[in-house]
Amino acid sequence: MTLLIIIIFLALAFDFINGFHDAANSIATIVATKVLTPFQAVLWAAFFNFLAYFISRYWIGEFKIGNTIAKTVSEDFITLEVILAGIIAAITWNLLTWKLGIPSSSSHTLIGGFMGAALAHAFTVDGADLNTVVNYAKVIPIILFIFMAPLIGMIVAYFITVLILNICRKANPSKADKWFKRLQLVSSALFSLGHGANDAQKVMGIIGAAVIYYHTQIDPMVEYKTAADPFKYFVEHWGWVPFTSFAMIALGTMSGGWKIVKTMGTKITKVTSLEGVAAETAGAITLYTAEHFGIPVSTTHTITGSIIGVGITKRVSAVRWGVTISLLWAWILTIPVSAIIAALLYYIISLF
Repeated sequence: MTLLIIIIFLALAFDFINGFHDAANSIATIVATKVLTPFQAVLWAAFFNFLAYFISRYWIGEFKIGNTIAKTVSEDFITLEVILAGIIAAITWNLLTWKLGIPSSSSHTLIGGFMGAALAHAFTVDGADLNTVVNYAKVIPIILFIFMAPLIGMIVAYFITVLILNICRKANPSKADKWFKRLQLVSSALFSLGHGANDAQKVMGIIGAAVIYYHTQIDPMVEYKTAADPFKYFVEHWGWVPFTSFAMIALGTMSGGWKIVKTMGTKITKVTSLEGVAAETAGAITLYTAEHFGIPVSTTHTITGSIIGVGITKRVSAVRWGVTISLLWAWILTIPVSAIIAALLYYIISLF
């Protein structure tokens, strides 16, 4: 039980870190266009991060992404030590990229850590079939969306921007800018809802995997063994976990993440209020679509692709491709680096 409590504590700590690490996703453009001050922006984003709990729980009625995360690794290779190593690796990579101001994916570092620790565990099991460790039916769509999410965000943002420019081509520039600054409040709220719903569930998935393992292996409960879907049973009987997960990511968002705000809001391309509306709306559409299919995607990748999409509408050179390529490398490296860190941590934890 002690190890389970430690895992829950660290998972919620990761959730908090995820909030301030990814705060820039929701507020970078709204701060860059001076619609809200940084302090106002984080309060705005945090409110809608938390509001997403009530939408997921009482309107949608399920937590598909949390369920997906819990099942990315075969239950035969899940132990509390595996989950602990995965969480510590995810926290380590998140703090490192935050320190360097790199908008990497909290989603993918968590998944990479979980898989890396599970593979390390499989190597210690005699006769284990390494091909069965990872649930590829769940993981392959996640990996594909490393590239698909920013691409979809970019394409949708491009067409939304072009559409707005054509509709408003005869509008008074000053009046139009005032309207778009108001609309940015709406678009950033929509994106923050998507951010909260997408990212808070990932921590729920990890905690769910730990609780299910504990109650099937260490302190067996027949309800978990006989449930058609153990994760749904977990959500129903550990209702405080979803609530706390959404609350923690909201608190993390309130603490900000200013280095990443600077990268997202100014270094990729200069963003106007009109373009902020287009980028955030495109990002929200992408997140809601992925959530509908239960695919955990990176809010960081999504909004970055959307910002690139609005930049391309001006000219290709308006996007600082050197910065973008650096971000792309960080995205590609996140899962394997997190997996390696988690594997090493698993072997260290196993010594005790």
